Amino acid sequence: METTQSTSPLITNDAVVFGLLMTVLALVFYASKLQAPFWKRFYSIIPTVLLCYFVPALFNTFNLISGEKSALYSVASRYLLPASLVLFTIGIDIKGLKRLGSKAVIMFFAGTLGVMLGGPLAFMVVGFIFPDILHFGEEETWRGLATIAGSWIGGGANQAAMLEVFGASKTLFAQMIAVDVLVANIWMGLLLYGAQKKEKIDRWLRADNSAITDLEEKMEELHASQPNSSSGISSWIIVLGVAFGATGLSHLFADYIAPWFEVHYPQTAQYSLTSSFFWLVIIATTFGMGLSFTKARKLEHDGASNIASLFLYILVATIGMSMDLKALLDNPKFFLVGIIWILSHITIMLLVARLIRAPFFFVAVGSQANIGGAASAPIVAAAFSRYLTPVGVLLAVLGYAVGTYGAYICGIILQAISNSIS
Repeated sequence: METTQSTSPLITNDAVVFGLLMTVLALVFYASKLQAPFWKRFYSIIPTVLLCYFVPALFNTFNLISGEKSALYSVASRYLLPASLVLFTIGIDIKGLKRLGSKAVIMFFAGTLGVMLGGPLAFMVVGFIFPDILHFGEEETWRGLATIAGSWIGGGANQAAMLEVFGASKTLFAQMIAVDVLVANIWMGLLLYGAQKKEKIDRWLRADNSAITDLEEKMEELHASQPNSSSGISSWIIVLGVAFGATGLSHLFADYIAPWFEVHYPQTAQYSLTSSFFWLVIIATTFGMGLSFTKARKLEHDGASNIASLFLYILVATIGMSMDLKALLDNPKFFLVGIIWILSHITIMLLVARLIRAPFFFVAVGSQANIGGAASAPIVAAAFSRYLTPVGVLLAVLGYAVGTYGAYICGIILQAISNSIS
């Protein structure tokens, strides 16, 4: 979702905007390689991916560019994201993923529970302090908050379902979108930062991350033992051909499957089965996993995951340019609800993680699979290890399945709290 800006940005040509974003990426990575003490210290605190995210956000906030009026995110999410999923999964160790066990699923559902309970808790706390927040004009605020629950457990389809079920007005819905976008994006930035501190957090959680470490070491050894079979443009063209060929087929199938579900089983919209983007992500990931059982997995040694990482960084920059930090000033009480909500969500996740000794990787990816969905969960997973990207996709798909149910229950609780306070 995107916020609205009232004036035209300084730069409206997407070619110029794309050049600006690529320049930002280049400068960020150039500076990260410098050996000067200042830059070494700076990048030991601030990860590169966080800068690639927040610098474009500042450009959007100060109206230099506009994420709302640009088509770059649409291009990156529809073309580069599925291509990166194919390349990330093409060399994956499927058996190693299976050995990650049930903790990933447990942490995902802990995140879902955190959203379902955190929203009502935040609404109750802020409602007692500021009773006027219970209503937005003549309308009950809880109806709009339920749409955030739909977005934060599942995705856009689940959010739209809650909009229809609880009947929030477009004006209230616009306010909720602003809360959704800004709080969720800031949270994603914090998770990306946390990925750089995973060892410290894992020690606090008393985590058993042996399965993750074993998978990473096995993939690193495999990568090191088989140097590039060839180099140069021919290898890269083959990698790109496989990536975008699979992406094209994914679009082709998605464009048939989604409308078929919409016509024959319209009720499946609550599970996102009528969404072309849902099928695009699923099919692209499936292609990558299928190719991992063939000779195509050798493309990993021709730079497949490096090219996928490049695509993902471009996607990160386009997501960042959709965030407007000034939206915090529009309705600070709503944002206070959002902040308490997300803090409640992560508190429950950390408590469960400490209880079952789950690594912070499962906390972060389980959280982002809930809050951000399929477009951003792989980004958070890749911040930990490029070999773990498929985990983000699989958990995000689970979010689409349970999003409507969880958000509906959350909405009912929000309604009960609103009635009890008023």
